[in-house]
Amino acid sequence: MSTPETDARSGTLHDVVTTEVKPPRSGFATFLLVLCAMAFVIAALVRLLGIDGTRYMIAATSLTPYITVVGLLIGLFALFRKRWVIGLTMTVVGVVLVANLAPRAFPDARPNGVGQQVRLMTANLLTGIADAEFIVQEVRKRNIDVLALQELTPQMVGDLDRAGLRQVLPNRVFLDEPGGSGSGIASRFPLSQRNLTPPSTLQQAGALVDLPGKDIEVVSVHPLPPVVTAGPEAWQRELAGLPAPDSTGAIRVLAGDFNATLDHVGLTRLLNKGYVDAADQVGKGLIHTWPSASGFWPPPVTIDHVLVDSKLLVDTLDVFDVPGSDHRAVVTQFVVPRL
Repeated sequence: MSTPETDARSGTLHDVVTTEVKPPRSGFATFLLVLCAMAFVIAALVRLLGIDGTRYMIAATSLTPYITVVGLLIGLFALFRKRWVIGLTMTVVGVVLVANLAPRAFPDARPNGVGQQVRLMTANLLTGIADAEFIVQEVRKRNIDVLALQELTPQMVGDLDRAGLRQVLPNRVFLDEPGGSGSGIASRFPLSQRNLTPPSTLQQAGALVDLPGKDIEVVSVHPLPPVVTAGPEAWQRELAGLPAPDSTGAIRVLAGDFNATLDHVGLTRLLNKGYVDAADQVGKGLIHTWPSASGFWPPPVTIDHVLVDSKLLVDTLDVFDVPGSDHRAVVTQFVVPRL
């Protein structure tokens, strides 16, 4: 544009031409957005295609809900900055992930169940240092019928009995061991031990629960974590070794610390065999169970589950902190249909 200006010596007017300079588009910002988009799309493909990969990929998959939110926000920012291809790509991929995650927050429609009501609780005891009195107090208060325990030690067995567990749940199949490898099941109803899983690194107790009417088989699940330095092979093998639903025998329930979220393919395969996740059924599938302490790191994830045969009807589910443990306990009530 031109503006008039007076020459100081001659006093005459002449035009001075000025040019408006626009700031260049930031190539570095675009580069960062491209990197974010690539990482987001790769993480989404790993989740959607059911790829386990390395322990780092498995850890990233457990963060799918967080990755989805961050990816959508970056996608919207890219659209705001008029990086259309990047923004649209991330937004579309984010919407696909939301479509996979959102059903966990809404209860499924279910018929009214007629049969034996069972209240089951599962708790990881953190190498046997959780508060035994609190565990027994919750068993009493919540009228628990079946209790699945992980990381059960001989010392913890004694602590639980001194707190009165045997008076409330007199029947038990305990495979207690020092450290974090023990496991156990206690019940108000008669129990008989069952070997329902192949040999595993950590004990996974199995038992037949003799209910009035149709019996159920319960496994206290605890595969080795996938992020150990040895790699995820043991975790993959032990998840794959969990029993499928039995169409002719007792109805099965898998309860415990799966070290897996609903986004991991190992858990998805179990659901595809005929189990349902109790938390997902009642719209609480996004409530975290580990770590129990509030904070931002490590990000809270949902790795403790109760998987029930799809023939069972889930009524309620609750998750709560256990003093002394890094896991939250899960309590669910379901109905075992009559014969």
